[in-house]
Amino acid sequence: MEHRDQQVLDFAHRHCEHGAWLVTIIAASGSSPRPVGSLLAYADDGSRAGSVSGGCVEDDLLERLAGDEFTDRRVARLEYGVSAKENARLGLPCGGQLTLLLQRLGPDDRAWLAALGAAIGERRCLCRSVDLASGETTLAASDTPAVPQLDEGTFRQVFGPLQRLLLVGAGELAASLAELALAMDYDVLVTDPRQDALDQWNGPAVPLLQGMPDDIAREHAADRHSLVITLTHDPRIDDMALMEALDSDAWYVGALGSLRTTAARRERLLELGVSEQALSRLHAPVGLPIGSKTPLEIAVAIMAELVQLRRGRKAAA
Repeated sequence: MEHRDQQVLDFAHRHCEHGAWLVTIIAASGSSPRPVGSLLAYADDGSRAGSVSGGCVEDDLLERLAGDEFTDRRVARLEYGVSAKENARLGLPCGGQLTLLLQRLGPDDRAWLAALGAAIGERRCLCRSVDLASGETTLAASDTPAVPQLDEGTFRQVFGPLQRLLLVGAGELAASLAELALAMDYDVLVTDPRQDALDQWNGPAVPLLQGMPDDIAREHAADRHSLVITLTHDPRIDDMALMEALDSDAWYVGALGSLRTTAARRERLLELGVSEQALSRLHAPVGLPIGSKTPLEIAVAIMAELVQLRRGRKAAA
């Protein structure tokens, strides 16, 4: 699956030769339809990729980009929601404000657009810094994703890889989880050592990896942009994946099961040599306690926990 930012950057790269705009949300307050850092690319032929708001705000933006308001300008800023009257006209939530940065793209921008797209695909982080006066863009290596920052004269945004979610166990719950995770821009992999389980997979089109779960976790989900969740209820499968994942840089490791199952799993892993410190990283039972029963409800609870943790993680970065 391709990162949504990567889709926009690739589109901009393809069209900048003949003229295009890259629009970025650089500030937002109140109830904003899109987070800071959201991208939209608009080509001079009227085609586009991405979104910065939707609805009347985006319609107004596209109409202005198609006109001659920004002719001969390299960079511009637009503010929406500066008054209650404008909010009502454009359909912005009460109190919502957006500040957009518009960068005119040309042939000279192909290099940095390509570099950002490549970094995302190669699971590296790059920081894009934009001079708000000139529109000049510079890139620098970054160790980790971070919240976009706007200070005097410069907007900085770190682009990084998709969060890779490895699901251990190719059952109905994994299928529901994969559907939700794909919609939320995760890179989803499913593994199961049982070929018959993979043969019966009825979920979305994601990579299905047959093999020992510890080997799969080590090879495919061991960096700080990875998550591993075990779902089989079979200790012979789940425990192997957990032992490997808890010893890796994966930032989230979770396991399905009741409180009783979780306690028994903890004792097994301790006997197998997993340390208390490593076990403190394990999220089990996985998911928020919302009373979920069906596979889809459990998947919602799990994804809700990931949203909660990721938002807190970004705010602390």
